[in-house]
Amino acid sequence: MFDPGDIRIKDYDYNLPAGQIAQFPLAERDASKLLIYRQRVASTTVFSEIGRHLPANSLLVFNNTRVIRARLIFRKPTGGQIEIFCLEPLAPVCEIQAAFHQQTQSTWKCLVGNLKRWKSGTLLLECMQNGLSHQLFAERAGDCGDGSYEIVFRWDPPEKTFSEILEIMGVIPLPPYIDRVAEPSDSDRYQTIYAAHEGSVAAPTAGLHFTTRLLARLLRQGIKFENVTLHVGVGTFRPVGVEQIRDHVMHHEKIVVSKHTIQQLYFNLSRPVIAVGTTSARTLESLYWIGVNLILEGSGLHPGVSQWAPYQHKETGNITTRQSLEALLGYLEAKQLDEYSGETMLMIVPGYRFKVISGLITNFHMPQSTLLLLVAAMIGADWRNIYEYARQNGFRFLSYGDSCLFFNPEIILP
Repeated sequence: MFDPGDIRIKDYDYNLPAGQIAQFPLAERDASKLLIYRQRVASTTVFSEIGRHLPANSLLVFNNTRVIRARLIFRKPTGGQIEIFCLEPLAPVCEIQAAFHQQTQSTWKCLVGNLKRWKSGTLLLECMQNGLSHQLFAERAGDCGDGSYEIVFRWDPPEKTFSEILEIMGVIPLPPYIDRVAEPSDSDRYQTIYAAHEGSVAAPTAGLHFTTRLLARLLRQGIKFENVTLHVGVGTFRPVGVEQIRDHVMHHEKIVVSKHTIQQLYFNLSRPVIAVGTTSARTLESLYWIGVNLILEGSGLHPGVSQWAPYQHKETGNITTRQSLEALLGYLEAKQLDEYSGETMLMIVPGYRFKVISGLITNFHMPQSTLLLLVAAMIGADWRNIYEYARQNGFRFLSYGDSCLFFNPEIILP
């Protein structure tokens, strides 16, 4: 019997030269290369031509999360630099949108760089904007026990929201493999053009290639769009540091999906659903498992999807995607809810059977990462040949790099 825990992460390694990790985006978003994998054949085009390779009746699903300026750089009077990286709100509210609208004070779970230089006391960050002085104070309030800390922020003027304070004083958190300081242009380029809901500390990078012009062309072509929200956490960069996947603890991320979007998925089950990014893919597949929980347990909606949910449910063989979405929609109707809001830890690894999506638009991912495991789940063992093809053909890798369009070889598309 298949046991995903037996997967060895070293089997998902490849050689990635530093010179092929994109340090800057291209001048034009849709000028990036696009690797297409369909019917087990790889080819190359430019991203602006993606419409020629999508089935005419495709439903594209985007992650409309917005990256926050999560990095705050404080300097002590003695000259030492302390970096605070905001992860998630703790008090007085935990709901992320409410936390961004908080005034006066807010407590967050944070990573702290150069912690040994901050034994005690209050840090101060000052900034002038439009002739008005802004001050942000930070105090340590506790140890979260996982390498992060509770940090209490206070600010002046107190009527500013925490979102406004971050926008004024924070820095866009570029991934660690981009070996440079964030520039003003990153505020625009490390953000999708359709970003709407603040909450991510990393961009859903597959969406960085889309332009307004390209989206309009796809609409004219008859392709439909829907949005989900998954707030990308810092765990997306966490390497798999164990030999077997069973010992890896997947990070949890907040997801929000409107009832309208779930209805559109339900009414368009005959269409190829193409996830724009691994975050959209995990969100869409999580919806299926949420519906499964409702069908099998019937005791109410679970607040999220566990890491190994797909591999623990042995009774799902006869539960269709239609039935699962029906159960979820029925629950939302009964509770008079306009959206599903929860968390997912879903880990998609080789051997997983996709329930919602039939294709994936994604960038290239780090060796030995959970994102690479998801790609291998979609296209099978060919992932290694495809990545080698990309290396040999000058593709740029990772967040600011080029893109792929993968179709599940088990699904026959028009």
